[in-house]
Amino acid sequence: MRNRFYNAWDIERQSGRTDEADYRSPFQIDRDRVLHTPTFRRLQNKTQVFWSGEYDFYRTRLTHSLEVAQIGKAICHWLETRPDGPLEPDHTIDQDLVEAVCLSHDLGHPPFGHAGERTLNFLMRGHGGFEGNAQTLRLLTDRIFSARAGSEPARVGMDPTRAFMDGVLKYKSLWTELKAATGTDPEHHFLYDEQHHHLDWAMGGNDFPLELPPGSVRDGFKSIECQVMDWADDTAYSLNDLSDSVRAGFLTISKIEAWAETNGVEKGEGTPLGDLIRAIRRKRVDPLVGRRIGTYIQATSLESDVNFLSALTNRYRYRLVIDPVVKAESKLFKKLAFEVVFLSPQLKQLEHKGSRMLRQLWEVLGQRYVRGETIDGQDFQLLAADTVAEITAAPDENGRARLVCDFLAGMTDGYAARTYKRLFMPDFGSIGDLIG
Repeated sequence: MRNRFYNAWDIERQSGRTDEADYRSPFQIDRDRVLHTPTFRRLQNKTQVFWSGEYDFYRTRLTHSLEVAQIGKAICHWLETRPDGPLEPDHTIDQDLVEAVCLSHDLGHPPFGHAGERTLNFLMRGHGGFEGNAQTLRLLTDRIFSARAGSEPARVGMDPTRAFMDGVLKYKSLWTELKAATGTDPEHHFLYDEQHHHLDWAMGGNDFPLELPPGSVRDGFKSIECQVMDWADDTAYSLNDLSDSVRAGFLTISKIEAWAETNGVEKGEGTPLGDLIRAIRRKRVDPLVGRRIGTYIQATSLESDVNFLSALTNRYRYRLVIDPVVKAESKLFKKLAFEVVFLSPQLKQLEHKGSRMLRQLWEVLGQRYVRGETIDGQDFQLLAADTVAEITAAPDENGRARLVCDFLAGMTDGYAARTYKRLFMPDFGSIGDLIG
């Protein structure tokens, strides 16, 4: 059954190639290409909340992405089956497309969680910055397939459909646009300047109207698939990460009660915090989270929208509406987790350690490969030959810096730590170890 929700413009690929000979739909191809890449598998050893490898039951970027994908597909199914419409079985949000978007949404995140992202952005401040969402787009469009035959370039990306590329674009402002608007280097929520042609293609060559200036206003302009992914991510972040925090002992009844008193938040029976405290006391946090996920899914509905792309595609003809009570609860749980868990000295100490490792790796690789200097008068080759060849062939220092940043961002937590030890700890490593 053909899905009338999408047209030829939505399934177009940047290369112009078509999928007519394939038994799968274009969006199934997008999903499968992501799912079977080393880039996706590396998420199993990248930090979500707690460092990957600490314990087997904590979530990593991989398990988080799988959970977001499940929630995203469930939202699609719920919206299609709502009796008040406006979707129908042959006019509906494609679940394979949403799954692909959800599986990909964290591909660009570096080791050591958001602290690693902030560190790389600081280190790249003179070269256009670093942003996890921008890096995801870079992987999909330029990096994720590393080899091609014949005269084609060595790295060409996975050639995503327009709907898929647009689905991962949570932010649509360029680094220089935000810098011009604020007068300072952006901290987050931007695309790299060199990605302007990908953004332009995703928008079909249509300029943003004046009512969508760079920044948070433009960031609110998302395709319906991106909106679904965003709420699925919020759902997983605000609920599943709570479960890990309780299990790890960072969220206890006494800490929650103290936080509630400080912030003037109700914690009585029937309130979100009251329900969480009761679940902890009864050791029933996971069932609570499971029920809440279902509530968050069913808190969604669609309403029509009119904008500069709504005549081109159904992807911009609808807005995802979230029940305000549920949205407020999600915001409350995220605030609780951030202030009690993420700002705790224990996690901040680990974040500092990860930041220091990335900084020292950047310093030595930057000296050797970005600036092209010797180290102690010697030409140490610290990276694999193919990586060095690509960096050397870059047209300028910014290009070399971006490729070194690619290398660091692609590391898992464990690989970054091992590389750091091999380069800086005298009693670690042997002549048989390989970096590349």
